[in-house]
Amino acid sequence: MHIRRLQMADAPEYRAFRLRGLREHPDAFTSSFEEENLRPLAYTQGRLGTPMTEKIWGAFVNGALAGMVGLSHETRVKNRHKAALVSMYVAGEFTGRGLGRALVNTVLQDARACSVELVVLTVTDSNRAACALYARAGFSAFGVEPDAIRVDGIAFGKQHMFLQLPSS
Repeated sequence: MHIRRLQMADAPEYRAFRLRGLREHPDAFTSSFEEENLRPLAYTQGRLGTPMTEKIWGAFVNGALAGMVGLSHETRVKNRHKAALVSMYVAGEFTGRGLGRALVNTVLQDARACSVELVVLTVTDSNRAACALYARAGFSAFGVEPDAIRVDGIAFGKQHMFLQLPSS
């Protein structure tokens, strides 16, 4: 396994991988497959080309994208100490190999290097594996937003979690 930050040249593979995650696990993401599929490749390239506000990493196994995670930095003055872990996904055939933990560790390492003091995330509360992964990484839950998203008319709650990092 090799983890690296995705670049604009990775946009086609990243877009296809992200769409796969949205299609296979619609309850795990706030974005929908239908909406994201309408966005042009240039939109994806733009996401990968924003150097400081949002960073996205990919985990590669035998050269193929097997997992992804993002870190979205706050830009407002009062919130610059925070960032959000976003877009976490590991393809089913690669689960159980430590990719998720490695991706979370990568995000946290970058957050520390950028002097982020608080990392937040939301996770679908029925996704027990993801909730457990984040808890093992040190995240604490601070509430559940009921009916946070709806997929085909079915409501899903989102658990809000945080991890306080030591200030530098």
